[in-house]
Amino acid sequence: MSSETPAAVRAAYFAFDRFPSSKGSAVHIGHMAAELFARFDGGLLGVLGGGPLPRYQREAGGIEIARFGEQIPNFLDRAEAFSRWVAAHVEPHRETLRICHVRDPWSALPVVALPGRRYRVVYEVNGLPSVELAHTRPSVTPATLAKIADLERLCLEGADAVVVPSRVIAGALSRRGVPETKVHLVPNGADVPAAASRPDGAPERYLVYVGALQPWQGVDVLLRAFARLADLTDLRLVICSSVPERRARPLHRLAERLGVADRLLWRFTLPHAEVAGWLAGAAISVAPLTACARNLDQGCAPLKILESMAAGVLVVASDLPAVREIMTDREHGRLVAPDRPAELARVLRVLLEYPDAARAMGERGRQRILADLTWPASRARLSAVYDSLTSPVVRR
Repeated sequence: MSSETPAAVRAAYFAFDRFPSSKGSAVHIGHMAAELFARFDGGLLGVLGGGPLPRYQREAGGIEIARFGEQIPNFLDRAEAFSRWVAAHVEPHRETLRICHVRDPWSALPVVALPGRRYRVVYEVNGLPSVELAHTRPSVTPATLAKIADLERLCLEGADAVVVPSRVIAGALSRRGVPETKVHLVPNGADVPAAASRPDGAPERYLVYVGALQPWQGVDVLLRAFARLADLTDLRLVICSSVPERRARPLHRLAERLGVADRLLWRFTLPHAEVAGWLAGAAISVAPLTACARNLDQGCAPLKILESMAAGVLVVASDLPAVREIMTDREHGRLVAPDRPAELARVLRVLLEYPDAARAMGERGRQRILADLTWPASRARLSAVYDSLTSPVVRR
C-alpha cells in the first residue's frame, strides 16, 4: 500500500471496476462513492486502474483513490489478486473504518471476513458473477460457477446491509435465502441534462443505442431489426459503445452480412458527457435486451434507459420485468417482446411515422425521471441505508 495513504480512514468503497471510464458502472460508482464520502468528510476509493490512470491520487474533500494495476490476463486470477489487494488496503484502517461499501464478491470477501472487524459492510449487488460469467466467459466451468455462487453466499451472509437497484434483483437474492429485512432498494438514477447541442457529424435522422456490447444487450437483434428498415433510406443507426472497437468485430461482421454496415455510425468509449448530445438528437433510443437468465432470473437496471428518458428521447426497450420497473408501455415509451427483430422493426417503423406521439412519450419519460429517478433521489435512499447502520457493531 502507498506510503502516502493517510493513517485514518472512516469510509471505504471498493469495486472491481475501472474508474473513471465510459461505462455506466463508473457513473454509478461516482455517485454512490460521493454519497459515502460526503458523510465522512472523505475516504478511500479502491478500484481498477490501467492505462494512463495513476495508481494513487488525492482528490478534494479528503478522498484518496487507489487503483489496482496488475495486468493479469486470466479473469479469475485477477479477481483473486484484487481481493488480496483490498485486504491489504483495509487492514491499516480496521480500527477507524465505520462503513465499508463493496460492489462485488471480490471486494466483499476480504472486507466481511476480516477477523474482529468493527465496521459495517454495505454490499451493493448490481449483478451476480455466478450468473453473468456464464454469458461473458463461456469457458468458465459449472464447477467454478458453483464455487463463485458459494463465495457470493458468504459475502451476502457477512454483509450488514445489501443494496440492490431493482426489485427483480432483490427477488433473485431472496431465492438465495437473503432475508428481506437486509435488502434495500436503491434504484439507479440519471441526471436530467440541459438542452444538449447536436453532435458534429450527426445524421439528420437516426436511432441510437448506448452501452456495452455483451451478448445480453441484444445489439445483434437491433442490427437485424434495422436491416428490415432498409427502405427508410435516410435513417441511420448510431451505436455509442462504452467499450473499445475491438470488441465490436463480431457485430461489424454481422452488419456486413445484413447489408447495413454503410448505414451505421459507431462511436467508441465516448466521454459520458458527450453521450447526452447523441441521445437528445435521436429519433428513438433502443434498448434491445435479451431474454436470458442474466436479464430475467438475476435482473438488470439499465442506465441506458434512464439516461435516454432523462434526455427526453423516446425509448423502445425489451419487455422485461426489470424494465417495467422503470417505464410503462405507451406512456413513457414502447416495450416490445425481446429477441424478435421483426416485431422491433415494426414498432420502430410506426413510431418513426408518428413523431409527435413519439416526442410526447419522450417528454413523459423525462418527467418520470424528474419525479423519482434522479441521482439525488438515489443518493438519498443510500444515505438512509447508512443511517440504519450508524450504531457500533463488534464482530468476533
